[in-house]
Amino acid sequence: MADRVLFVCHANLCRSPMAEFLARRLLAGRPVTVGSAGTDAIDGLGMHPYAMEVVTDGDTDPAAFRTRALRPEYLADATLVLTATRRQRSVCTALAPAALHRTFTVRQFGRLAAAAEPPAGPADDSLGAAIAAAALARGRLQPAAPDADDLQDPIGGTAADFRRCAEEIERSLRPLAALIGAAG
Repeated sequence: MADRVLFVCHANLCRSPMAEFLARRLLAGRPVTVGSAGTDAIDGLGMHPYAMEVVTDGDTDPAAFRTRALRPEYLADATLVLTATRRQRSVCTALAPAALHRTFTVRQFGRLAAAAEPPAGPADDSLGAAIAAAALARGRLQPAAPDADDLQDPIGGTAADFRRCAEEIERSLRPLAALIGAAG
């Protein structure tokens, strides 16, 4: 069974679907599946048009994407939960307290993964090894300013705002992809 990464934002219209599609690209060929949900999402809506524009490429068509409201079982099934904000991280851990040690904001996890030592040798559970390596890095980093963990919501902004958000997401996910690659 593949490891699962769950991305969570507010409405599952912009940040978490962009993260889902960007992660799918970055983690292609690895035994990791990705999905997304929203703490306040309405099931069944399409992705925001600017978000679709950002993630569309020759191999990806986000037109079939539909929003999902966050449910405790999604958190229980996820190996790693990455949220857009600290508020959403709190909602996730309140819904599924057992997910506390594997729930981070996207930006927080990106910093930890970038500072992590690559896991020694191949691992059967490359995502688990990446999470453990990032968690160990937590003690070596200075605390970040609280707002450094939050991913700005582009809703109501321009297409350029969505591109900037997607670039921040991708910048935060690259260290995760590198750790998984080193572990497996």
